[in-house]
Amino acid sequence: MFKEGLGETSSFAGCHPAVNLIFFLFAIGITMFSTSPAFLAVTLVFSWLYSILLNGRKAIKTNIVFTLPIIVIMAGINTLFTHNGATVLFYLNNSRITLEALLYGLAAAVLLSSVIVWFGCFNVVITADKLIYIFGKAAPVLGLTLSMIFRFIPLLKTRFKEISMGQRCMGRHVSGGFIERIRQYTKEVSILISWSLEAAIETSDSMEARGYGLPGRTSFHLFKFTPTDKALLTGISVSGIIAAVGCALGKTSIYYYPKVVFGHWDVFTTVTFAAYAVLLAIPIVTDIFGEIKWQQYRLEI
Repeated sequence: MFKEGLGETSSFAGCHPAVNLIFFLFAIGITMFSTSPAFLAVTLVFSWLYSILLNGRKAIKTNIVFTLPIIVIMAGINTLFTHNGATVLFYLNNSRITLEALLYGLAAAVLLSSVIVWFGCFNVVITADKLIYIFGKAAPVLGLTLSMIFRFIPLLKTRFKEISMGQRCMGRHVSGGFIERIRQYTKEVSILISWSLEAAIETSDSMEARGYGLPGRTSFHLFKFTPTDKALLTGISVSGIIAAVGCALGKTSIYYYPKVVFGHWDVFTTVTFAAYAVLLAIPIVTDIFGEIKWQQYRLEI
């Protein structure tokens, strides 16, 4: 059912921008300060599930391409260059290779991978118009800058494909030797840079001409705060605040040096873990139920 992914048509992406933003602030913020294997595992699993739900099967390949190199490189670098830890695995050129350094490198790599996947989901759910809506009045320059940044890479990819297709149609795409390919590729990149700079200037002039950022200026939007948004915001806020308090009290972290020391898994740690899992599951459950409801509606008509 989700072969191609829901993308911007997902039910959670259709919620009010404030709901989307608060969720990602909690999800990414708590993940960045969590080093406990249990919390890292749950954020990695839920980030992958939501990424696949939004982007379809292609997200699996994309996530693997980003995740595996990060895990291998970070774990390897931390193991080779950090010699702290009491459990020595072996010696390499008189340098101690410790279990604690390896485990810490793996934990840091999983943390970074999860944050990258969450930001990929953020890029799908939080569109440019949502960023402008959120920051348009309080910080118009910041809102415009963020919207341009998040759409920059997809836009460059689309333009580069158009340029390549145009060059092929004009018979200028060289399929010969290595030097010829480099020259053609350089020409296409040069066209892309020129096009992007001209478009940026035109966008800036257009926004200035329309009075963007001036006091009292209003903008058209279709965002309305519905009862569903209120219910989702309440669930996100309650679970997010509980998880954030637990994170601040160190319930989502453990010590790796000089030995791996797991914190005592008490009642509040369990509550923090449950709240964090509920928080991360909210957009997934929302999209699944929304898609099921839509499929039932299609069958009825």
